Amino acid sequence: MDSLWDGIIIGGVGGFAASLMFSLSRFLTNQLSNYRDNRKIERWLKNNTTNKEGNKFRSTRAISSYNNLSEDRVRALCYVNPKITLSTGEREDLWSIYGRDSLVEPKIRQL
Repeated sequence: MDSLWDGIIIGGVGGFAASLMFSLSRFLTNQLSNYRDNRKIERWLKNNTTNKEGNKFRSTRAISSYNNLSEDRVRALCYVNPKITLSTGEREDLWSIYGRDSLVEPKIRQL
């Protein structure tokens, strides 16, 4: 009977360890993907915007199209990135790395 309980315990511990490793692997993969896509978006905004009116913001669709990401993914990544600012003008789907006002410190947004 002891060997049965030993097998159950070993199986439970092994299953727990495997699920923990799977969860950790998935978490790290998501973090790496977010980091890579955020850098791609930041670089694209830096190269395709200027700190002048009329060329300060880019649309979610343009960012999405040029970076081969879905619009929802771009929106989610831009929203949580403290370096990227959402426009509050007529069109609210515009993003910039220059901020709304150079005197205002960027807000850190959390999920």
